[in-house]
Amino acid sequence: MKNRIIGFVVSKGRKYAQKKTREDENVKNHAKLHRLNKNFVMTINEAQQQVDGWVKTVGVRYFSELTNMAILTEEVGELARIMARTYGDQSFKKSDLNKNLADEMADVLWVLICLANQTGVNLTEAFQKNIEKKTSRDKERHQQNEKLK
Repeated sequence: MKNRIIGFVVSKGRKYAQKKTREDENVKNHAKLHRLNKNFVMTINEAQQQVDGWVKTVGVRYFSELTNMAILTEEVGELARIMARTYGDQSFKKSDLNKNLADEMADVLWVLICLANQTGVNLTEAFQKNIEKKTSRDKERHQQNEKLK
């Protein structure tokens, strides 16, 4: 399929043609498959690939690493706000009522995956190594913790 113009994007006062590519169709088909399969299980690697595909087609490019770090901090703050109001002592404000815990967690995960993709981190490998580290380091520590009994 050849590239074809599907619309225009305005950025910094300039109008750019938005082209439809085979990759756009693949992303659209992939998203449709996700909606159809309610029992779908996504690996961390697949999540990294899906975010990368989305950023490079819909999002144009990644924000800088520093910008994404600031966005991650912002998203964690939004998650903390919901946690404090749902499980902590704070009451909800009207502006908080339409917030969704799962959606805020997904926002945090999204930006974390963006940062991993940008910095070349394979989250599957990193997470597995992290579990091994914690298991080795803490195998007896928590069992002996009186506060947890």
